[in-house]
Amino acid sequence: MTASSSALRAPADTHRHASVVRFPVDAGQVLDRCRTLVRPALRDAVARTHPWVGEMAAYSFGWCEVGGAPAAGSGGKGVRQALAVLGAEAAGAPGRAAVPGAVAVELVHAFSLLHDDIMDGDEARRRRPTVWKAYGTGPAVLAGDALFALAVETLAAAPEGPRAVRLLSVALQDLVRGQADDLLFTTRPWTGPERVRPDEYRTMAEHKTGALLGCAAALGALLGGAPPATVAALDRAGRHLGIAFQVVDDLLGIWGDPAVTGKPVHGDLRERKKTYPVLTALDTPLAGRLAALLESAADPGEAAALIEEAGGRSAALTEARRHVAAVEAALADVPLQEGPAAELRSLLDYLVRRDL
Repeated sequence: MTASSSALRAPADTHRHASVVRFPVDAGQVLDRCRTLVRPALRDAVARTHPWVGEMAAYSFGWCEVGGAPAAGSGGKGVRQALAVLGAEAAGAPGRAAVPGAVAVELVHAFSLLHDDIMDGDEARRRRPTVWKAYGTGPAVLAGDALFALAVETLAAAPEGPRAVRLLSVALQDLVRGQADDLLFTTRPWTGPERVRPDEYRTMAEHKTGALLGCAAALGALLGGAPPATVAALDRAGRHLGIAFQVVDDLLGIWGDPAVTGKPVHGDLRERKKTYPVLTALDTPLAGRLAALLESAADPGEAAALIEEAGGRSAALTEARRHVAAVEAALADVPLQEGPAAELRSLLDYLVRRDL
């Protein structure tokens, strides 16, 4: 895209904590540190399940190939486990206090991806066949179920287990709601009274993407002994982060550089996805022309140009910026340890201030 990443920067922070000096933090180093802390416990959890199911789980994390031969994969970025670790550290506790929560959210995230790939019919993830494609649909469902059960077991055994499981349960209910809405959106028309509204999309994104991000940070804070206000603030920050991330993903799905995104240009338009820029453009007088293009075999470049003309691109940037500001406000609203708070903000940059 032609806009720079500074286009997403929130307005200057006028909150009472704005005088804190913030030093640059490398998000990659933060993720590496948190993965190193959490991975032994994550591997131990996966090893507790049935060997065949454990192999599929290990394959999903990039640890092995089909058949169990070791693989050089990194197992993903580990954003959610990092949010859990930083949630504990921001509350003044050592990062290891959050490890059960970090393991639980990573297992739940992997479970959701296994099932999402089946529902969406996706055949590849991280440049490898998805679990259902490699092992079969039934086995992949079973592996996802096992990961979910492991997550609950891991969290229930932790200090504050009952409260932690309740937090996770709320996030899971929201995740299911978001996934259900996302699936139903595909059946609804582009225009007319039954069309998908931007506010419905916002709710879907908070549930499908934001709920688990918020839960991760909140679980870390809870396991680190934080007061309820801090737990709630970190959950709120993660939910806004999820919406901002999803909207930025939508922008990249239409106008992103394929060399950066790994996806073809205008990919989301070719797949007729109801993304935020499209939905806001469909709320303008250009809706009829745009719907006709989306329903035809026309070059998606025409639709992309019309979405931009209708203000869909600028509206999406504004929406993402608004939620970035909401994340900053939530983090500033409670007392947090300065170093971990800076690392949390580095993950915000990493996730939403991509190549825009």
